[in-house]
Amino acid sequence: MRRSELREHIFRMVFGLDFNEGEEIPEQIQLYFEQLDDVKERDMEYIREKAEHIAEKREEIDALLNTHTKGWKTSRMNKVDLSILRVAVYEMKWDDEVPVGVAIDQAVELAKKLAKPNQVVLFSPASASFDLFKNFADRGEQFKKLVNQL
Repeated sequence: MRRSELREHIFRMVFGLDFNEGEEIPEQIQLYFEQLDDVKERDMEYIREKAEHIAEKREEIDALLNTHTKGWKTSRMNKVDLSILRVAVYEMKWDDEVPVGVAIDQAVELAKKLAKPNQVVLFSPASASFDLFKNFADRGEQFKKLVNQL
């Protein structure tokens, strides 16, 4: 499985954390894997481990997000954007296998993939709207600066 596919599965598990109690999570993970076709054991283990690590760091990740966002605390963010941000922040701060630029790029790609036509995606530096930036490069640079402050 490609890393982007693995990341999407990790995102789905992280997304589910907000809807399940801690003791339910192992069962939910197992049910999730049972729905997948032809997934290699090493891929399932990678997905499981990364999702568990993000779950362990969730409070710390959310605190970082709350500290560095303006006007959008995690309690106000939609769960899709929040889950994408949790995966990205984890990868940038604690996952040495993923370069920061790749984590940012993959988070943006996942947000684009999950967005529906005419939907506003608040996935940008400090969760500000796109009209605050000259172009995508400026938006990315601003996001990168914020990440480097973490």
